[in-house]
Amino acid sequence: MERKLAAILSADAAGYSRLMSEDELGTVRALATCRELVAGVIARHQGRVVDMAGDNVLAEFPSAVSAVEAAAAMQTQLETCNGKLPANRRLEFRVGVNLGEVVIDGGRLYGDGVNVAARIEALAEPGGICVSAKVYEEVRRKLDLAFEDLGERSLKNIAAPVRVYRVRSGDAAMPPAAASAGAAKPSIIVLPFTNMSGDAEQEFFADGLTEDILTDLSRFHELFVISRNTSFKYKGKAVEVRKAAQELGVQYVVEGSVRKAGKRVRVNVQLIDAELDRHLWAERYDRDLEDVFAIQDEITNAIVAVLPGRVEAAAHDRAARKPTENMAAYECVVAAKTLHHRSTRESNTRAMQLIERAIVLDPKYAHAHAWKACIVGQQLTYGWCDAAEGLRIIEEEALAAAALDDNDSDVHRILAALRLRQHHYDRAVYHQGRALSLNPNDDLVVVQQGEILTWLGEPGEGIEWIRKAMRLNPYHPARFWNHLARALFGAQRYAEAADAVQRIAEPDEFHLAFLAACFAMGGDAARAGEQVRLVLRKKPAFSVQKDYLPTLHYKREDHLAHHRDALLTAGLPA
Repeated sequence: MERKLAAILSADAAGYSRLMSEDELGTVRALATCRELVAGVIARHQGRVVDMAGDNVLAEFPSAVSAVEAAAAMQTQLETCNGKLPANRRLEFRVGVNLGEVVIDGGRLYGDGVNVAARIEALAEPGGICVSAKVYEEVRRKLDLAFEDLGERSLKNIAAPVRVYRVRSGDAAMPPAAASAGAAKPSIIVLPFTNMSGDAEQEFFADGLTEDILTDLSRFHELFVISRNTSFKYKGKAVEVRKAAQELGVQYVVEGSVRKAGKRVRVNVQLIDAELDRHLWAERYDRDLEDVFAIQDEITNAIVAVLPGRVEAAAHDRAARKPTENMAAYECVVAAKTLHHRSTRESNTRAMQLIERAIVLDPKYAHAHAWKACIVGQQLTYGWCDAAEGLRIIEEEALAAAALDDNDSDVHRILAALRLRQHHYDRAVYHQGRALSLNPNDDLVVVQQGEILTWLGEPGEGIEWIRKAMRLNPYHPARFWNHLARALFGAQRYAEAADAVQRIAEPDEFHLAFLAACFAMGGDAARAGEQVRLVLRKKPAFSVQKDYLPTLHYKREDHLAHHRDALLTAGLPA
């Protein structure tokens, strides 16, 4: 077994059992939010989550400084989240940090280095941090933090006493947005632009401009850009910029407004350094409507030009993406995409009408063809169309879009998913690689990377990609949990897989069958049997062979057999 020196962070929620007994569902939801927030902080400080069982968090870092910075940032962000909750419903974490030797076994960590961190954590107050003397000596001259010496403490199952220090929150403290201090890339969120037209119909246009600027920024590999779904959670709300940035752990915020009148459009936009609470850049554009793409380019280029690292704006080549010259078609696509995101059957129908209108107006508008495939894909997912006909249309529209514009990430994302479903693995990998290179910050592209790696037999890598997608979109759809659960199952981390799939609020028979398989592989036959009964209550004629296996896309037969055998071991009908 491998040994190494590491900084270990251990945390758990104070009063978790009481909270669960009083409001189980509310506590589980709050914990899910906290865990994603904490995972994002850890990643931004070059850490690795080792385990997140129940309300516990265990992570390792390459240095004591990174670990303590992460601990301080984590507590700052949790405090912000808890500020929205009644005092008796808050999830407050104790954190302990230790520096010591650990033993590595299959990705897990063992040894006194871990045990001391866990024991020190128990000495911290809710919302507080305690560190060992080894950590204190490493960080005391390097971080703007005050420490209180708690003296030597005898810790359970630890041979010698350990000197412990408490981080004092009231004296010298880290900046509120410390979560981003250790980030490898500048991080940014584009808040929904405000519609100043006084015309509700122009909401689509304002949303479309926001989404296009966000997409443009996402194409820069040098940036970490929060996803569209999370950004639009702030739509229509009075946003306190600094607080929103703290919640998401980002350094920079873009906000603006749009006024469209006839053939003219006015856009006000500003870039804010949330940590320093000051404007870095602001501009007003008063142009003809036909100049909207040029406005987007100028805004994107201006933003990346002033960010730390001086991202090369010249590397951005919008011309290669061939936007339409037909503004009516553009507005139809903008409105269709907004409706599609609502994920209702009525909105999907309206979106299809608009996207087909856009294609009539400009048959060579590649993005319109790509989004027609997306809209039909949604129909297929929810069972709103015939499966064979839906697949035919998706392939036809995606190929048409690719022929018109090979530089649209949505085109390649759709083709990758289609080829995977058809078990054309090499072609799926090609299109997925193209999608990722074109838009490395699109949470849908990133989560699909993890999903494809899982099917190809590399679930360990898949887990990391899916978690990255969750950080890009903290308000991600429930299916992200399903992708993560499958990857964890493939990595034979059955308890974690069960925990992930149980985050889905409205599980169907497939989720329940998967959960049964997880419990069976974990040796809990009673809980597996309980899930089997729930599956058969939902679908009495359920069959592993006919119903479940067709939803799996493993490349290797032994990986498919592992999943199938787990389902049968649980007691599901063959």
